[in-house]
Amino acid sequence: MNRAEATSRCWAEIDLNEICGNYLRARELTGGAEVICVLKGNAYGLGAVEVGRALMAAGARKFAVASGDEAEELLDACPGADVLVLGAVGEDQSRRLIARGGLLTLFGPEQGEQLARIARDLGRSARVHVKVDTGLYRLGFTGPQAADQIAELNATGLFRMEGLFTHLALHSRAADEAQFARFDAVREALADRGVYFPCVHALDSIGMVRYPERTMDAVRLGAWLYGVRPARYERDLCRPVAKFKARVAQLRDVPAGELIGYDDDHPIGHDARIATLTAGYLDGVPRLNNAGEVSIRGRRAPVVGLVCMDQMMVDVSGIPGVQPGDEVTFLGDEISINEYAAWGHLNRNEALGRIGRRVTRVYRWKDGEFFANSVKGV
Repeated sequence: MNRAEATSRCWAEIDLNEICGNYLRARELTGGAEVICVLKGNAYGLGAVEVGRALMAAGARKFAVASGDEAEELLDACPGADVLVLGAVGEDQSRRLIARGGLLTLFGPEQGEQLARIARDLGRSARVHVKVDTGLYRLGFTGPQAADQIAELNATGLFRMEGLFTHLALHSRAADEAQFARFDAVREALADRGVYFPCVHALDSIGMVRYPERTMDAVRLGAWLYGVRPARYERDLCRPVAKFKARVAQLRDVPAGELIGYDDDHPIGHDARIATLTAGYLDGVPRLNNAGEVSIRGRRAPVVGLVCMDQMMVDVSGIPGVQPGDEVTFLGDEISINEYAAWGHLNRNEALGRIGRRVTRVYRWKDGEFFANSVKGV
């Protein structure tokens, strides 16, 4: 695949150098604490294998994913990586991961019994980070019995308890402080029982910026790596890494009063020059309806009609010289992730993660480029 083919329809440009730069800036901010790079959701849609390999070249060794499938993919592609699975894993896959020394989250007594049984069958310890639920109400040991339950599992000798962590809900500073207090109480209760952990962590990307005094041994960074700056922080703490683009496929003149595409509520109010673009909601563009804009030839063009599955239309009446084949930017350059996500009423991480599998990834790495397309497998 050459660049012309890679960028012929719809593509994402991903700067691996900037991702590594964001990682190194986080290392500086945390004073050298471990940075656990979160590559779940295919590295927020940007390509877990490619991002993982680049981060390893920058010195990263600790990663986190959401599922067993994601962990196995990364372990196969990145020898030497240590990959923590943050979510639940089925019994057969847990067996495979424990057998190869994978790192699982231990989040409750029933799941702990299952992992202990597998470890006993395999004749080896299960490597785990223990999760404590302090108020997010998602996964984790909870309540006054948490320390006893964790200590009891530790006493089986079937676990290597390498980490202890929690996750903040980030409702407010007061709520966060209450979560820290609950976490500290469990940690102290475990220490009283002789259970200690070499890696203790509570902060994600937002938490790292908001609570630098609570860095502990490690931070878990996802959004930060991909250039999504924590909200309400104006400094350019991390740099954008991705652009999302397509092409103009065709142009047509549409008289005032006509309806564009599937939309039947917004007749166009003027004689218009309409461009059809080579991307739709299955590629990851939000399913906008007469909302949002794209950039063509350095100028904004409003979306008209309803975004289709594979194509969409924009009004280029005010942009002279638009031609089929022109490059169109949905995200990147003058269109920020904040603006792009707001048009689709999306979380910013979701906006990145929605970029579809048939969208070619064009990676900038060192001083060159390479391409990846999951549909063709190249």
